[in-house]
Amino acid sequence: MRLPSRLAFFRSLVPFALAAATPASAQRNDPRAAEVSAPVTDLRYEVAFTRATSATRSLKVTTRFAVAGRDPILLSLPAWTPGAYELSFFARNVSAFDVSGDGKALRWDKLDYDTWRIVPDGARAIVVSFTFAADSLDNAMAWARDDFAFFNGTNLFLYPEGRDPGFGATVTVTTEPEWKVTTGMPATGARSYSARNYHDLVDMPFFVGAFDVDSQQVQEKWVRVASYPEKALGGDARRTFWEQVQRMFPPMIDAMGEAPFDTYTILTVFDSSSNGGSALEHANSHMGIYTPFIIGNTALPSITAHEIFHLWNVKRMRPADMVPYRYDRAMPTTWLWVSEGITDYYADLALVRGGVIDSSGFVGLTTGKIGEVGAAPAVALEDASLSTWIHPKDGSGYLYYPKGSLAGFMLDVLIRDASNNAAGLDDVMREVYQKTYKAGRGFTAQDWWGAVTRAAKGKSFTDFNARYIDGREPFPWSAVLPLAGIKLKVDSLREPRIGVFTAMDSSGRVVVTQLEPQGAAALAGVKPGDELVSIGDIPVTEGFGPRFRARYGRAEGQSIPVKVRRGGLEVALTLTVRMEVSTSERIIFDAAASPKARRVRRGIMTGQVDK
Repeated sequence: MRLPSRLAFFRSLVPFALAAATPASAQRNDPRAAEVSAPVTDLRYEVAFTRATSATRSLKVTTRFAVAGRDPILLSLPAWTPGAYELSFFARNVSAFDVSGDGKALRWDKLDYDTWRIVPDGARAIVVSFTFAADSLDNAMAWARDDFAFFNGTNLFLYPEGRDPGFGATVTVTTEPEWKVTTGMPATGARSYSARNYHDLVDMPFFVGAFDVDSQQVQEKWVRVASYPEKALGGDARRTFWEQVQRMFPPMIDAMGEAPFDTYTILTVFDSSSNGGSALEHANSHMGIYTPFIIGNTALPSITAHEIFHLWNVKRMRPADMVPYRYDRAMPTTWLWVSEGITDYYADLALVRGGVIDSSGFVGLTTGKIGEVGAAPAVALEDASLSTWIHPKDGSGYLYYPKGSLAGFMLDVLIRDASNNAAGLDDVMREVYQKTYKAGRGFTAQDWWGAVTRAAKGKSFTDFNARYIDGREPFPWSAVLPLAGIKLKVDSLREPRIGVFTAMDSSGRVVVTQLEPQGAAALAGVKPGDELVSIGDIPVTEGFGPRFRARYGRAEGQSIPVKVRRGGLEVALTLTVRMEVSTSERIIFDAAASPKARRVRRGIMTGQVDK
């Protein structure tokens, strides 16, 4: 999944990977679509990133292969990266395309926008080369700095049009002697790697350059953390992050019944141009791009847990609509609320069951999602899942994350209540995983809802699906929460509001990241990027909010001084205290809950069932 960017403050071979369908353009509505590449063998990819290429923010890519006949060779680049549900058309980043065979230049042209047609003219050893622009700080793309680059296989690795994707291949990286290379792809030598099929080849991204990397054993499996730039995630912050990673793996493995990986790699980029955090899952790794301000915040382990759970849900257990992956077209499905939303629910469960957060932290995360969904347009989870490919502008484009997570929470409660806590959503996930992924296929509605009903001891979920998944009705919290010993509390509060969103940097400075239009701070002249020094007579440091509200809770209309630091200079402004009434909902544990409800609640928090 690629999480939508958000402020924190304030994805090994799968059995169905070799199914008969191919990653080709063979079904496009084009008379040329029936064309199939001549067979090729011995595919070898070479990627060069050096100081010379870093100066132009580019990668040099060479593809070598053997061909036996004289028929045209059709080579294509993918149009998207699985997990990032959007068409990116990576061929647009290609320049200086060149082909030779047996040392001589060969003729080529474009069959379509992402397919090159090559005439071998009797040559046997073909070499294709091009330059790829690594200029997009996006975890589905390729990006380079003076001393570092990352890239995805979907960006660079050509495939023979219409041919079985089960071909093996090697990747060799050329870089500076002192620079490092990290990827989840198995190594076959110094900076040389191999993949058993095209699906694996494009599902293991690379870090190349100067970055930190270390390894630890987690549940008897090796896990790596690679982070750029060097020292961005270091010292106590790195030790804390490793502790969190150690804690979040066991609950996921317990829930799903196995650890389907030999090694796992966490790839992280911290860059000040990022507004929050987003990440993308892969076969045995994930890559995240974050603001440096996220370090030390619970958002970082939360996103990390989400991506790790994709090892099971999405990278292996996947909707039938998306099996096998096609790389030349969109693959819309109504099931992203399960693939992404329920993955988000399991991220929360991994944190609370692993002790990264306590039960109040879990309640806080769930409360936040209820508020986010309540403030968004009413949209069916199936519709939101389908529409994400076109990025709707009404605010519903990524709602299958929080709303799908809440749907998972509700299902967990209802299953545990119906079964007297003898089963939960864990049982559903394990059954679907075992019966579909292990059988080499994707899951269907019958697989999913059948597993839900069996876990709930025969309870029908037809009405639930119609009203809350395919329908747009508000979730029935007042009826569901008490079943887990939880209740919804509504709070109204009138208090002074400044109208800013802030982040604290590594030096402890509080920096304005966003302003509420027509808010008190915006009207006073505060700008994004300003460092807040003091408001009124209160220094802006940790704990400022409660002190400000206590001091100026009865000062509506009063003018107070504001000091900000802008461009190295201190600027004096004047702010008028404004009072606002806010209504919020939060969930709390019910002290009067029944013994059964308490067992359900405990089961959710711990993963326990009562057999």
